[in-house]
Amino acid sequence: MDFSIKALDLTKPAAGIAPPGEKASATQGGNFKNAMLKALQATSALQTESGRLSKEFSLDNPTVSLEETMIAGVKSSIAFQTTLQVRNKVVQAYTDIMNMQV
Repeated sequence: MDFSIKALDLTKPAAGIAPPGEKASATQGGNFKNAMLKALQATSALQTESGRLSKEFSLDNPTVSLEETMIAGVKSSIAFQTTLQVRNKVVQAYTDIMNMQV
């Protein structure tokens, strides 16, 4: 199991983010819908994996360790909480826009 932390290169913009002075295009970074779809799919995959590992561990599968199961559960929980927070922010933004007077 690899627990190494990869260093971030903060001198380069993240993938899909346009450098200052340049406009982001749909082909360069994608759109919000695609980003949300990928995030939801990743969250679903993490939850599925966590459930599978939990089931395998409870069935005393010798190839599944407690540490691996717990880490998968925490990753799944963090992804789910992040998804909820993004949803809450989107709903709040929508509500704010709908309450604006024109």
